[in-house]
Amino acid sequence: MQLTIRKDDLSGEFIAQLLQKHLDFTAGESPPESSHALDLEALRAPDITFWCAWDGDSLLGCVALKDLGVTDGVAPGGARHGEVKSMHTAEAARGRGVARALMEHLMAEARRLGYARLSLETGSMESFAAARRLYARFGFETCAPFGDYVLDPHSEFMTIELAA
Repeated sequence: MQLTIRKDDLSGEFIAQLLQKHLDFTAGESPPESSHALDLEALRAPDITFWCAWDGDSLLGCVALKDLGVTDGVAPGGARHGEVKSMHTAEAARGRGVARALMEHLMAEARRLGYARLSLETGSMESFAAARRLYARFGFETCAPFGDYVLDPHSEFMTIELAA
């Protein structure tokens, strides 16, 4: 596998299909009020950077970084805070290190851009256990809801302070 990670403008058919699978999965696992996955149009917002992992012409996965801005009380000293969004690996590519590579890339970019903290929301159900284990391996820890999120038994919130 020759993995290439690059910024994506969300205009291609393959990414639209992968994101639809992501939305279908989250909708099938979470009640509507607890599903926080963003659709294609929402991911095109100017405060979101989106990357895809490719092996040649095969789309293997994606991840996004949402800029939450300067958030006092969450990021140290009111520094920049980012949210991990739309992490998804194509079913055929699971277990091949794609999610790990995407997280390494996202975290390196977040550090380069001066983020002090990254946070995320994921499901609390068993179907999201692999995702929670991945985030924990990167040092993310359970935290309170952040941003506009509220306590929800179907959500788990995680965060990590990034080293300068």
